Amino acid sequence: MGAFAKASASRKVASLLGGIAMLGTSALVLSGCAAGAGGDGGPVGDLTLKIGSALPETGNLAFLGPPEEAGVALAVKDINDAAKGITVEVTWGDSGDTDNKAYETEVPRLLDAGVSAIIGAASSGTSLQFIDQVVGAGVVQFSPANTSAAFTTYDDKGLYFRTSPSDVLQGEVLGNLIAADGIKTLGMIVLNDSYGNGDGSKDANGNFTSGLAGFISKAFTAAGGTVVAQPTYNTGDTNFDAQISEVTAANPDAIVLVTFEEVKTIAPKLIGGGFPSDKVYFVDGNLANYSKDFKAGLLTGAKGTVPGLNLDTIADFTTRMNENWVADGNEDLADVFAYGPEAYDAVVLIALASLEAGSTAGVDIAAKLQEVSGGTGGGEKCTDFGTCADIINGGGTADYDGVSGPITFNEVGDPTEASIQVYQYGSDNVAVPYAG
Repeated sequence: MGAFAKASASRKVASLLGGIAMLGTSALVLSGCAAGAGGDGGPVGDLTLKIGSALPETGNLAFLGPPEEAGVALAVKDINDAAKGITVEVTWGDSGDTDNKAYETEVPRLLDAGVSAIIGAASSGTSLQFIDQVVGAGVVQFSPANTSAAFTTYDDKGLYFRTSPSDVLQGEVLGNLIAADGIKTLGMIVLNDSYGNGDGSKDANGNFTSGLAGFISKAFTAAGGTVVAQPTYNTGDTNFDAQISEVTAANPDAIVLVTFEEVKTIAPKLIGGGFPSDKVYFVDGNLANYSKDFKAGLLTGAKGTVPGLNLDTIADFTTRMNENWVADGNEDLADVFAYGPEAYDAVVLIALASLEAGSTAGVDIAAKLQEVSGGTGGGEKCTDFGTCADIINGGGTADYDGVSGPITFNEVGDPTEASIQVYQYGSDNVAVPYAG
């Protein structure tokens, strides 16, 4: 089993043992959105819900594109097969990244297609490039993988939601895990964006104060450790020799790689250059299957964290997701399922909110998303679209608990219940749940 963590409302990690991680809620309130045609009386007639996907088919998170799109595809199939008064149509698009900027043409295309919601992007930095454009059009933006804390207080007109927790939690879990492993001094190589180092600000000791790197530093130093180096790089960079030299020159006990796909260049040089693999830590942006990318044994003993449930516990779902994906003519997902469950839940929640509102207008959907997630209380628990839809169609209130977890949105569209898994790489360069 992977290690879970619990966080109180003050966001302090209580344990690295099994459990559900609870995120503190914010006092901010969603901007008022009018109820849909269905109101409290349930849906009116059959609905056709158009959604778009802006997920990474290219760019430095392209490895996350297939599982996320597979999650969307399976949700659409399940919703349409259920025949509960709503049909979902998808327009697929590529978010790219902040280097290739695929979103500059793709997002306008999705909006022109008349979508009510856009699923994506995976990268927080990429989502921040087009969030104003999406919510300004009255369209819901729903990410399965954005973890930057910046979204919690972002002026999103009440139209932004995510099924993955803020990096405040992941940083606490990873920082405490590293300290618990006996590490006293820590180096980092950090992506210079909202995900990696946030706004780039530093404290009196020179440590980043925001972004995933900042939250790792905060937890690690609170546990008695010292961060000795944290060189950064920019999206699109291809040479990382300077960053590797700087971080290894500080002679840290361990190094965290707060990166995306750039790790494919960094890890062979860092570990191949003599730094011990079991003292290297990965994050959700790069925790992937590298069995075909690295020589056997390169990553043996390296650990990493990723939001979401232990995939072993939802093996039936991931099998079904992969089979549906392959049946549509795509390549096998090869056990890379990260954020696929979160993408599935995003689509289901949007469809349930639309059904509850009796409307496909983005603002109406947004007004019901907290309710169908159980965030307003008093709902009847349900774990699949069909059952939840029956509750709504019968005049009740559905409380959807998804395959990625309970979710339960707060007033600003953040999940208030989430888990962080710890994984460890074997000699085959495949990460498996860490037994502790």
